[in-house]
Amino acid sequence: MRTKLYLYDKVVYMKDHIHDELLTRSVANIYPSKEYVQSLVSKGKKLTIYAGFDPTGPNLHIGHAIGIKKLADFQKQGHKVIFLIGDFTAMIGDPDKSSARIPLTRKQVLLNLKNYKKQVSKIISFVGKNKAEIKFNSKWLSKMNFAEVLSLASHMTVSQMLERDMFEKRMEESKSIFIHEFMYPLMQGYDSVAMDVDGEVGGNDQTFNMLVGRDLMKSMKGKEKFVIATKLLEDSSGKKMGKTEGNMITLSDSHTDMYGKVMSWSDGLIIPGFELCTNISMNEIESMARDMAQGINPRDLKIKLATEIVTMYHGIKKAEQAKIGFMSTFQKNEIPSDIKSISVKAVTPLVDVFVSEKIVSSKSDFRRLVDEHAITNLDTNEKIASHTALSENGVYRIGKKRFCKIVIK
Repeated sequence: MRTKLYLYDKVVYMKDHIHDELLTRSVANIYPSKEYVQSLVSKGKKLTIYAGFDPTGPNLHIGHAIGIKKLADFQKQGHKVIFLIGDFTAMIGDPDKSSARIPLTRKQVLLNLKNYKKQVSKIISFVGKNKAEIKFNSKWLSKMNFAEVLSLASHMTVSQMLERDMFEKRMEESKSIFIHEFMYPLMQGYDSVAMDVDGEVGGNDQTFNMLVGRDLMKSMKGKEKFVIATKLLEDSSGKKMGKTEGNMITLSDSHTDMYGKVMSWSDGLIIPGFELCTNISMNEIESMARDMAQGINPRDLKIKLATEIVTMYHGIKKAEQAKIGFMSTFQKNEIPSDIKSISVKAVTPLVDVFVSEKIVSSKSDFRRLVDEHAITNLDTNEKIASHTALSENGVYRIGKKRFCKIVIK
């Protein structure tokens, strides 16, 4: 233990502490090693680091924000960061464990990415001397001819591709694997080569694709590329929070929705939520973990977590408003005074209203809520029991945290 620090030593010690958290907080794995990246950072080398996101939906969510926050940490240390939008790869689709994804059209992709910069601007900065850069992988992937694609493919083997867990699972279940799905990791990996970066940040579920990029950098440029795989934000059942699971908190959610959704999290997500989704120090988070183990009311910490997250994206004023509104609505069992009022024609299916007004994320989400008896017309005190229920006058409670008022024309 260091018991005495001279001025110079103290500066170095503080730098090492900052760099250590940079490479440990929210991090699942680092390739080739934490020590390798630490050596680059400690030498004062200005690194170029990126994180890539396919615009398969219109909203980034706080699961995406884990990697984006790591970019922001590097940016604050003076490194160059790139926010890469996979507008080309989104039209192909990253393979999943069950089947090939349905390709998106160019029009769908452009519509999805329309507000990405606005959303990510809440975390990383696109102004100033060290402003972040946005790039699109269609710039290089769409221009490759067939000979170049074959040349790229020559750097990987079929056996290497089959090491990917989702391909292994499909093989075990005798499900088809299409050739274009083998090409996806190559395309994503080639992004690193095209941008000539030093490192990449991405979710732990993207490790295979990121390591393909690392292999391509070695074989095509003779250059080492490091990979930082971040932890995933998972719900109480172990499922990743994201678009596919339908349980995401988006960066464009209102302050009230964001607050209410965090308050609906299980107690097991409180400590991971502080580490992955806030800027509270790890020392304080460790202290809160000890408090929970000793029996502190988890609700108090969840209120703090919700307030911290909403403050990051909407500011302290909106966070306090959301907190007051939540306390009034759910602790005192009051209906909010500012609920959304929707005017609809008679015999309009309730599901169409909820989907069009974005009260629920999809028709399947509506059906799930109905099956869980989670939609109630408070005016009649009746729960919606049918997927094809028609809209009626009244105030509706959706789950525990959402309300709307329907008025029949």
